[in-house]
Amino acid sequence: MFSLGEPPLFARLRSASRVLVAGAGGGFDVYAGLPLALALREQGKQVHLANLSFSELGLLDLDDWLAPDVAAVGPDSAGSDDYFPERTLARWLDGQGLPSTVFAFPRTGVRPLAAAYRVLVERLGVDAVVLVDGGTDILMRGDEAGLGTPEEDMASLAAVAALDDVTRVVVCLGFGIDAYHGVCHAHVLENLAALDRAGGYLGALSIPSGSPEARAYLAAVAHAQAATPLRPSIVNGQIAAALRGEFGNVAFTVRTGTSELFVNPLMAVYFSVDLPALANSVGYLDQLQDTRTMIDVALQIEAHRDQVTRRVRRAFPH
Repeated sequence: MFSLGEPPLFARLRSASRVLVAGAGGGFDVYAGLPLALALREQGKQVHLANLSFSELGLLDLDDWLAPDVAAVGPDSAGSDDYFPERTLARWLDGQGLPSTVFAFPRTGVRPLAAAYRVLVERLGVDAVVLVDGGTDILMRGDEAGLGTPEEDMASLAAVAALDDVTRVVVCLGFGIDAYHGVCHAHVLENLAALDRAGGYLGALSIPSGSPEARAYLAAVAHAQAATPLRPSIVNGQIAAALRGEFGNVAFTVRTGTSELFVNPLMAVYFSVDLPALANSVGYLDQLQDTRTMIDVALQIEAHRDQVTRRVRRAFPH
C-alpha cells in the first residue's frame, strides 16, 4: 500500500539493502540515476552504478572484466580520452570520496545482456534493480507514432525483466527531451495512465533544486561536460538547466545549435513505474529474449511496427 506521505518509488525500495542503479539507454544515462542513487545512499543503502555503454570497452584491461559482457570501470581504467562516460563518472565519484566503480555492459542483444545482469546481481548481492532512462522513450510500448531510440532501452528492459527474486523498477528523468527523436509526449502520458490502471505507476517525484542530490548532480554533469567537450550529454545538459531554474531555448552546447529546446521544470521530475508491469505492456518484448546483437533487437522492433496500427500523433490540448 502507498500513501501520500512516502513517495511510492521509495516505498517500493524501502526493504532493499543493496540497490543497482543502471542506465538503460547507453551514453550518459547513468548520470540521470545519480540523484536517486545518492538519496538511497543517504538512507543507508549500499548503492552500485552500472550503464549500458557506448564506450570502447575493448580497450579495457582483461582484469576489469567480471564476465564476458560486464566490466568494472574505475578512475584509472584504460580507455578513450575523448569519450568514456563510465570512467568520467568514476573519476568524479572518486573525487567526492564516494565508491568509484561504475559497471559497464557492451551493446549486445538481450540474451547476453541478461546473462551479464545475472552475473552482476549475484556478484554484488543486490536485492533491487533500478533501470534509469534519460528521457522517457523506455515507456513506449510499440504502437506509438514515434518510439525515439528504443533499441538499447528495450534490450535493457527485457534483460532486467528476465531477472528473478529482485525488486525491479524503472525511472525516467527528462520529460520532453525525446521530442527531438520523434516521441509524442501525449502518448507518454497515455502510457503512464494505462500503467496506473494496471497498478504499475509509481508516481512522479521532483528533484528539489536546492537539495544535496541536485547540487551533486549539477557538479557531476559540469565535470562530464568539461571532460567530454566534443560530445557533452544533450539529455543531462537540459536536465541540469531545468534544475538551475532555466527555461526555454537554453544554449549550453553547439550540438544543439540548430534545434530549439524547451527546457522546463518537468525535465527535473522522476517518473517511476513497476518494471514487470512496463515489460508486460510492450507488445514485442518477448520477441527480444533470444536476440544476441543490437541489430537483432532493431529488426524485431521494426517487424513488430510493421504489424501494428500506430496511434495518431496528438498535441497537448492546452
